[in-house]
Amino acid sequence: MYHANAYVIRRATQADAAALRILAELDSQSVPSGDVLLGEIDGTPAVAMSLTSGRVVADPFRPTATLTAHMRARVDGLRAAAAEPSLRRRIRAGIHVHPASAG
Repeated sequence: MYHANAYVIRRATQADAAALRILAELDSQSVPSGDVLLGEIDGTPAVAMSLTSGRVVADPFRPTATLTAHMRARVDGLRAAAAEPSLRRRIRAGIHVHPASAG
């Protein structure tokens, strides 16, 4: 198991294409499609997870279960945030403005 500060979870970029291919090959799978989160352990890519499908590819030679669980929680949070209206819209929806009475 790794300490929480031993890993980083971030969105994969075009610069990570080779790392994603290597992870997929190590795990005998195809590269995850769409937006992908990349989990690094001590600066080395170890897990990739599709934000769309939740499909995971991981380095089978490293203990990645804890990191994968944290990544699933991050994906769930990102999905929940995308499904909710913005904070600004929720606040505005809760404010009821009554017209000024003519008097």
